[in-house]
Amino acid sequence: MTDLEAALRSAVRGEVGFDTTSRALTTMDASNYRRVPLGVVAPRDADDVAAALEVCREHGVPVVARGGGTSIAGQATGTGVVLDFTRHMNRLVALDPQARTAVVQPGLVLDRLQEAAAPHGLRFGPDPSTHSRCTLGGMIGNNSCGSHSVAWGTTADSVRELSVLTARGRRLRLGQDWSGAPEGLRALVEGDLARLRTGFPDLPRRISGYALDALLPERGADVARSFCGSEGTLGVLTEAVVGLVESPPARALAVLGYADEADAAQAAAGLLPLGPLTMEGMAVDLVSSTEGLPRGGAWLFVETGGDTEAQARARAQAVVRAAEVVDALVVTDPAGQRTLWRIREDASGTATRMPDGSEAWPGWEDCAVPPARLGGYLRDFRALLTAHGLRGTPYGHFGDGCIHVRIDFDLLSEAGVARFRRFSQELADVVVAHGGSLSGEHGDGQARAELLPRMYGARTVALFERAKALWDPDDLLNPGILVRPAPLDANLRFSVLPREPVDVEFGYPSDGGDFSAAVRRCVGVAKCRTTSVPGAGVMCPSFRATGDERHSTRGRARLLHEMLAGELVTDAWRSPEVRDALDLCLSCKGCRSDCPVEVDMATYKAEFLHHHYAGRRRPAAHYTMGWLPVWLGWAARARVAPVVNALASVGPLAAVAKRLGGIAGERQVPRLARETFSRWWRRRGGPGGVGDLVVLWPDTFTEHLSPSVGRAAVRVLEAAGLRVVLPPTLRGRAVVGDGRSRSPLALPAARRARVCCGLTYVSTGQLDRARAVMRRSLDLMAPVLETTAPVVVLEPSCAAALRTDLPELLPDDPRAARLAARVLTFAEVLERHAPDWTPPAVDLPAVGQTHCHQHAVLGDAADRRLRESAGLTGELSGGCCGLAGDFGFEAGHYEVSAACAEDQLLPAVREAPDGAVVLADGFSCRTQLEHLAGVRGRHLAEVLAEGLGEGAREGAG
Repeated sequence: MTDLEAALRSAVRGEVGFDTTSRALTTMDASNYRRVPLGVVAPRDADDVAAALEVCREHGVPVVARGGGTSIAGQATGTGVVLDFTRHMNRLVALDPQARTAVVQPGLVLDRLQEAAAPHGLRFGPDPSTHSRCTLGGMIGNNSCGSHSVAWGTTADSVRELSVLTARGRRLRLGQDWSGAPEGLRALVEGDLARLRTGFPDLPRRISGYALDALLPERGADVARSFCGSEGTLGVLTEAVVGLVESPPARALAVLGYADEADAAQAAAGLLPLGPLTMEGMAVDLVSSTEGLPRGGAWLFVETGGDTEAQARARAQAVVRAAEVVDALVVTDPAGQRTLWRIREDASGTATRMPDGSEAWPGWEDCAVPPARLGGYLRDFRALLTAHGLRGTPYGHFGDGCIHVRIDFDLLSEAGVARFRRFSQELADVVVAHGGSLSGEHGDGQARAELLPRMYGARTVALFERAKALWDPDDLLNPGILVRPAPLDANLRFSVLPREPVDVEFGYPSDGGDFSAAVRRCVGVAKCRTTSVPGAGVMCPSFRATGDERHSTRGRARLLHEMLAGELVTDAWRSPEVRDALDLCLSCKGCRSDCPVEVDMATYKAEFLHHHYAGRRRPAAHYTMGWLPVWLGWAARARVAPVVNALASVGPLAAVAKRLGGIAGERQVPRLARETFSRWWRRRGGPGGVGDLVVLWPDTFTEHLSPSVGRAAVRVLEAAGLRVVLPPTLRGRAVVGDGRSRSPLALPAARRARVCCGLTYVSTGQLDRARAVMRRSLDLMAPVLETTAPVVVLEPSCAAALRTDLPELLPDDPRAARLAARVLTFAEVLERHAPDWTPPAVDLPAVGQTHCHQHAVLGDAADRRLRESAGLTGELSGGCCGLAGDFGFEAGHYEVSAACAEDQLLPAVREAPDGAVVLADGFSCRTQLEHLAGVRGRHLAEVLAEGLGEGAREGAG
């Protein structure tokens, strides 16, 4: 391997990675399979590709071309050298609106092409659900389709010419009339015309095998089309000319409700003559909530187009009239359509969990039958599942007869794997009996290639092998895929994982307490690799900042998988590779909500850091910012805030302190409040009001750094008729509410303490300390938990920690779950406990960002309603501010932190209309705005308190 690496570094101008991390990131795609490569090359151009191929040929090493790594069948993994086209060969070379063509490099992400084509009223027809991260090269390799294939066909239908390098270095320009065909290919075809004319199923989604029938003379002897779907086994694509189609200016979506998916499937073929753009089906099993959907147990999503909204709506209504449905609705609002489509696009991830939380896997992800036979096929499919004791949730492209499904195979035991094999063989026979194709979109890969003789027969498969030998006589390109395949039950990625549960700190309740199961959640669909996040989405800010796979949620999950496997990453919890990949994780928790399978990398990071630094010296920032509640508490008790602020303003002193404390030199040290929130509360005289009792949690940030937020919240909550109290500060049966009470049962020497959610300890992986702090808080909150009072938490990150980290770190303490269930946000408590209160009319535009933890854990529906009621107009941006608690303060993180802010937050603030209110409920968000934009962000409580007028402004200074 050393000679190979040296030769590649000498020959290639792009990056060459033979390190553990580079290899670990490419061991898997989105399939059930895992193969460890020797190294990864990121070529800069076609010359680099040619050089890499020459070196690998000389060393007898296989080559695998890889795009977004979202392949379902295992064809984007290999044991040789992986070519990663996403880093450099990712450009849109040219776009010709008149000719309706585009010239693209293989690593170009589909959405980038769509964005460039849209101003011209054009688009690329195929659009897989992974459109935000799949590449054109991968789409050509798999002959991808997507939801619009009923209108615009497969990728092969949109390919005009392909520039290809063979394994032996020949540069070919593939097109029609035998253009670019390797020597001997024409003779092979002309020698078996009858087989090519009769041996291939005639259906829209026949992706399996090589498309040798595209080389028939009556089909234009189209070598480029024949190359599509070859899964990187014939040549390496370096450039493509693709066709574009007109995109209807207006669209409507008819959602048709049926009793079950078989009825929906049976109906789909009858609606095709109406010319829909899409016809997608899914059953209720995949929908977490049926809110907004028509009645039914399954639905067809039928999209129509038109020159005007009225025309598109009329066509959608015609579809409804022609359909025999339980219920239906027509949506023309683009936002409403996006919401519905997002349910379908996330299904490939959502389907990896059964309704009871158990795991489900690909393997029979996309077989297809003639649309008219889809209903019968689905019934037979369901019967076969039942016969094998398996469960699955079909969904997919009903208009094309293509079904996606994840099945709860047991791929961890020998018996389960054996059943996986038997089921696969029997289902292949069912598909063939219905005139279908084993693959209808994602290719054969390792998952189905072994079964191709059942579909095509031995002689046609032998023809495939002869074609492969003409293109790639050395079998260098993606060997074991399509021809002479590896067994479908070999190289399973689960086989290397430990069989016994790993000893961990968090409870992982959704994964049965099994850390391996939690890591297995990542199936590789790579929604975290998107470079732009629609709407209020958050995931994954560090990947968008760096563009590096190791900084994506998927990349980190892959490294954790390899850490558990112990074959490639051999240092277990001490692994520097895993540590370095997690270093730029902001712990924003965006993946907990935005990832279709709810990977929670913030929790995995805290878990890893706990083990990684156990018994070892930690980074300085873990002691400074991790123990922030302690240092701030000491400063408050000593009343030295003015002194600390004065010293922090002296440049040389501040620089030394930051360097010693592991804090980024570019950061300003936040100023401590001259008077803490609790001290103001005591000076004020304690609780007031006579309404419902609510307990206001004095989090560390509100207490010591932003007491104005606490004061404003008290004012608003009392104006709403609520009786606000603070938690006790002494253990024992204290009187609930005054924040200073002494229990008559407490020992005279009892120490005063403050509640704390433990967030700073969790985020730095100091989980023993976090548990101790949490238990202390539960002791203090014991009398509160005996009431029915809600606990209002103003800082979203602290509220999220109490909702999730608290019960997951203390799963055996019932008080943790009780407290978590009591936690409400500021807006939630007003909505639930003061429903008749009307907030002041602020009547101003609002900009800012929904806190990432609020988006991921708490939800912001109540906040939206409260803002609307107060006349605060406009949508807040998504993403993450980039400061993310201690992350943006830590040395070495400043550039990424700033880049995250530039992703959505800062542009939104710069483009804000005059007089707009900048909302930022999180202390980190407000600090980032002040540091990077010189803008003062405000908590919603502060804005509403100001709107109440001058009355009751006590303590506002």
